[in-house]
Amino acid sequence: MDYQTFLENKKHSIGNFGFDANYIPNIAFDFQKYIIEKAILKGRTAIFADTGLGKTLIQLSIAKNIINHTNKKVLILTPLAVAFQFILEAEKLGIDDIEYSKDGKHTKKIVVCNYERLHYFNENDFVGVILDESSILKNFDGKIKNSITSFIKKIPYRFLSTATPSPNDYIELGTSSEALGYLGYTDMLSKFFKNNGNSIDIRHAGCEWYIKPHAENDFWKWVSQWAISIRKPSDLGFSDERYNLPELIENKHMVKNNAILNSANNQMQMFNMPAVNFFDIKKETRNTLNERCEKAFNLASEYDTSVYWVNLNDEAKLLKQLDNNSFEIKGSMSIDQKEEMLIGFAKGDIKKLITKTKITAFGLNWQHCNHTTYFPTYSYEQYYQAIRRFWRFGQKRDVTVDLVLSDGQTRIMDSLSVKKDKANDMFTKLSQNVNSIYEIQKKEFTKEIIKPKF
Repeated sequence: MDYQTFLENKKHSIGNFGFDANYIPNIAFDFQKYIIEKAILKGRTAIFADTGLGKTLIQLSIAKNIINHTNKKVLILTPLAVAFQFILEAEKLGIDDIEYSKDGKHTKKIVVCNYERLHYFNENDFVGVILDESSILKNFDGKIKNSITSFIKKIPYRFLSTATPSPNDYIELGTSSEALGYLGYTDMLSKFFKNNGNSIDIRHAGCEWYIKPHAENDFWKWVSQWAISIRKPSDLGFSDERYNLPELIENKHMVKNNAILNSANNQMQMFNMPAVNFFDIKKETRNTLNERCEKAFNLASEYDTSVYWVNLNDEAKLLKQLDNNSFEIKGSMSIDQKEEMLIGFAKGDIKKLITKTKITAFGLNWQHCNHTTYFPTYSYEQYYQAIRRFWRFGQKRDVTVDLVLSDGQTRIMDSLSVKKDKANDMFTKLSQNVNSIYEIQKKEFTKEIIKPKF
């Protein structure tokens, strides 16, 4: 290999790596057809499509196109209990060459498996890979995350799909770009971002990086070269007639911290002050655990079907004691046990479910339920994903979210409000630049070099 070839192989590419679409399902809407055709032509694409817009149909259609074009296999990776939704959707589309594999064995062209079972599979068996709810990757530890990214980098056709990338984590956009074979996240940071400490130390990424003011428009144009963003069909120029969401009713319920309040110098306080740091928040959460759980139970008792979103094992344990009809999903359960319980809730066999966002907040369709209780944290993405299990296109009833927090957790709600605005701003910019063209300009040095006379 000569040096020029070596440099070409190191270059980050942009462009089309796919082919013209050869399969569009008859039931696909106009905007879904547009996404399928654009994604297939691109060959390596991130699809940021909001909940209820038919990502399952789009992903199955992409897989079918690849199979028709190559006559080789495609792997679809999903969160827990989501695989069966792909099997059901495939039946509607008339696609029968599909299977759900739990042990790495497969005979069909489309293979669906959970992220947690990827180690059973060999990347050489597949020509295409689709990551459903790819935003979930940040919830895995480094070992699993690295194995997933190294797995997909070896496959020609790659697709990432999620309802929302984290609005405050630009690293996620960089890692998505790198996984698809485009600009790596370190290169992305150095090109479009500036560090407050004048450093490119990756340990500070996501908290001290900000977009260079003069590069903001170019950054979103660049993202739009490899990503398709849509929150409603009109974002892509199509009608929203079939896609009107029901009302989302968000009720905030404040419980009082009845514990003895001590300040930093061990003096009693007359009033409960907002928690401002990690230790304050942790203490506040523990001190109000009983009050918050009792309030959540009373609110959920008014509904036949509901989901309790918790953050601590002790919260889940107490709610299970309060609500005899509830079922708790524990992290210690096997994958099969978790999946069985989630499918039971989706089918209506289980009426009340206790779970955590990091276990079950991604990919599941729970339109049969229109009520949930939620203990807020500083993560807007977890909150968004949690409520979107119910409040999504296809839901026929208004959705009620009861947020239960203490009088010392008011800053959490302020933070969520700010992050919500940032998320809306990010999607607006992505949508505005969906058809923009961004080219990395190369400046050739053509001036004559003047050498010193000596």
